[in-house]
Formats: sequence, C-alpha cells, structure tokens
Amino acid sequence: MHNFDFVKPSTIAEAVKALSDGDAQALSGGQTLLPSMKQRLAAPGTLVSLTGIAEMKGVCKGDGGLHIGAATPHAVVAREAAAHYPALAALAGGIGDPAVRSRGTIGGSIANNDPAACYPAAVLASGATVVTNKRQIAADDYFQGMFTTALEEGEIVIEVRFPIPQKAAYVKFNQPASRFALTGVFVAKFGDGVRVAVTGASNNGVFRWTEGEKALSSSFSADAVKGLSVDPAEMISDLHGTPEYRAHLVKVLTGRAVAQANG
Repeated sequence: MHNFDFVKPSTIAEAVKALSDGDAQALSGGQTLLPSMKQRLAAPGTLVSLTGIAEMKGVCKGDGGLHIGAATPHAVVAREAAAHYPALAALAGGIGDPAVRSRGTIGGSIANNDPAACYPAAVLASGATVVTNKRQIAADDYFQGMFTTALEEGEIVIEVRFPIPQKAAYVKFNQPASRFALTGVFVAKFGDGVRVAVTGASNNGVFRWTEGEKALSSSFSADAVKGLSVDPAEMISDLHGTPEYRAHLVKVLTGRAVAQANG
C-alpha cells in the first residue's frame, strides 16, 4: 500500500472541501477501496473519511418514505429499517458477513456500483432518490453501467430516500466464497405497478427487467413470469456461471421473490 494522508471531517462542507484536491478519494466503509489500495490498484494521496459526519448517518421516516444516511452501516439498516421496509432490512442483513455489515455503508455500495452488489437492486427496484451534496438523482438516472454512476467529480452521496412499496422481497443466489450475488432480484409492488431490478447478472450492471415488470403489474404472482425468458446476450460469463445460466436465474429468482413478497 502506498503512503497517503487521512482526514476525517465532521461536516459535509468540510468533506467537499477536502475532496476538492484532485488526489483525494472519499472513504466510506472501505470494503472495496482499502483492498484495492492494498493490492496497489488504487493510490489516492488523501483519504477523506465520511464516517465522522453525523448528518450522513441514521435511518428515519421522512416525506415520501424511508431516509437512510449514506454513511449508515449495513448492520444498522438491517436493524432500524425492519419495522418500515422489511425487504430492504433483510437485504442489508444478508450482505457479506458480520464484519462487512459493521463497516460497509449504503453510500459506499451505490457509489462504487459493483455489478454484483445488493443495494443497487434495492435502490433501482424501489425507485429511490439518491441525494448528493449537489442535487437529487432518480435511481433510473443514477446507475449507468458497471462501476459507473451519474456522480460527478467531487460529488458525494449524502442520503438515499426510499419510497415504501405495498409488497417487496429480495432473493439472491450467493457466490459462496464472496457472498456477492451471482444473481439477485429485488421485486417491489407499488400502487401504479411493479418494479423488478436485477444485480449480479449483466455486463451492464444492475438493470430493470421490464418484461417481468409488465407481467407482474398485470398479475402479481410467481406464475406470471413462468412463460417468460431473459435474453442472455448481455449476461456475465465467468467460471461461476454461463450467460444462459444467469438469464435462467433471473426468471427463477423473480418468481421466488414474488412468492416471498406475497407471504
């Protein structure tokens, strides 16, 4: 690991100022950045920790749904969101292992936008709003491909605002070693329709399965997607699974998520 400076601001304004240095990098939970630095794949001159900013932590009910501070660890979301958004809490409680859940944060997860991360599926399926130090970004506009988001240079995620659906569930097929999603599906039913978001499967990162959404908006049952198929053309191919296998998992896990949401 290269030498670096470390600063821990106590306000968003201080963090933004520290990040104005072109060689600075925001540090939230550090679950991706620190291993990258240890392998010398990243070498920021300054790490700007966001974990000391009180206004970026916590879970609370707010206008339009559930507001979660970007520096809130997964374990806190799992505990404090359970009464308001059980599917989201269950997702958070299934990320990694206890050590990861105690350090990793929702803001760090969606800023990194790993193609197999769980939170992007929840944010996209919920139609959440990502609040930064500059603006508010709709989930449909935020995720822009593998490890790519709408965030600009020096822009940091402050909060994520989740509308709460009538029914929802997240089901993932774990890659056993990493506990990342080989494929994961989050289904959320709202009064005006159903949203289905898939993680872990596509070369383009998290995406909405629109054909599944249309079928489930007409009939919110596992049977509604049985006759559908998913195009494997853009699916990931690696030692853990073929594109065809991942495409099949999308349909299977969507059905399981719907069955789970229906109780």
